[in-house]
Amino acid sequence: MPATLPDGDPVPADGALPAGALEGLGTRPFAFYIHVPFCVTRCGYCDFNTYTATELGPGASRESYADTAIAEVRMARRVLGDADLPVETVFVGGGTPTLLPPGDLGRVLAAVDAEFGLAPGAEVTTEANPESVDEAYVAKLREAGFTRVSYGMQSAREHVLAVLERSHTPGRVPEVVGWTREAGFEHINLDLIYGTPGETDDDWRASLEAALEAEPDHVSAYALIVEDGTRLAAQVRRGELTPPDDDAMADRYLIADELLGAHGLRWYEISNWATGPEAACRHNLLYWTGADWWGVGPGAHSHVGGTRWWNVKHPAAHAARLAEGTTPAHAREVLDAADRRIERIMLELRLAEGCPVDLLDERAARRAVADGLLEPAPFDGGRAVLTLRGRLLADAVVRDLT
Repeated sequence: MPATLPDGDPVPADGALPAGALEGLGTRPFAFYIHVPFCVTRCGYCDFNTYTATELGPGASRESYADTAIAEVRMARRVLGDADLPVETVFVGGGTPTLLPPGDLGRVLAAVDAEFGLAPGAEVTTEANPESVDEAYVAKLREAGFTRVSYGMQSAREHVLAVLERSHTPGRVPEVVGWTREAGFEHINLDLIYGTPGETDDDWRASLEAALEAEPDHVSAYALIVEDGTRLAAQVRRGELTPPDDDAMADRYLIADELLGAHGLRWYEISNWATGPEAACRHNLLYWTGADWWGVGPGAHSHVGGTRWWNVKHPAAHAARLAEGTTPAHAREVLDAADRRIERIMLELRLAEGCPVDLLDERAARRAVADGLLEPAPFDGGRAVLTLRGRLLADAVVRDLT
């Protein structure tokens, strides 16, 4: 989450959307993202919109947050009218959502179900830190209707966790995964980060192997980004820490793809591997394929029918607006056809199934094939798919193809 919100067009006080955004509402998949902006401490690498107790200030609290989120869910129903919008996925992210009692997370989920209805077989995910749950907590999550948990493992090496300022010990992860499986969860993700200053290839292999030993059906592996304004960025700037170079990052990605693939997890998105289609994160797939979703919470982003908006950042401002009955949206933008084409290429090209090749500049696409960045594909209805080398250079490839 950037330090400041982007500029955009003003949003009406009641949150009403442009008529064009409501056209076709209900014909596209619909989802909810619920942002829980609380953390016990702020990790040194994190620039997400989160707040510790000392940073929060008056006007918002963990204790009242579920009610605030429910108020925004009800506002979403008013704004979207009476269109039939069964919710296919709900994703609760943060922050650390599991700092809230499981009953509070369950109440927010129940409000989504009451206002919109959960589609049969809906995927309901929450993020969690390994140290923020115990056996009883995950059992209550399952009882509340959650179907998937994503744990922020990050690394299995203590010295790497220390640089990231993560508080759990490596042994905690297999323990909580065991509790989660015993509670009845079939889908469990482990998040990993590679490229932390001081991490070696052997450290990274050990983290991957530890994750695989826990037998999740999904693993996400992200390159560390040194974000401006974070403590990590300040340490790098002072020369106290040296991040790895691009070649080292590429080597770590190749190690991940090799090890995960050898254990039956296949890539379906550049940073995500799953044991099969049923284990893929359906919520993120909706983002990557242009679905509609409503983002609840401070700083959350939403998208409906080509209109995108983002909420005010601070929890107190977010709560105050909803208490007044006005939208918490800070600003919005309406994407034109050119914007939507570029976004579609940027997102769909990240997927193993790629994007329609006729969306691309043909000359650039043929050049990418010749350079070994795209798999060969027919230029009359085929799909453009990144090669392994193309995945390593995905940002540059996308820029060239658009």
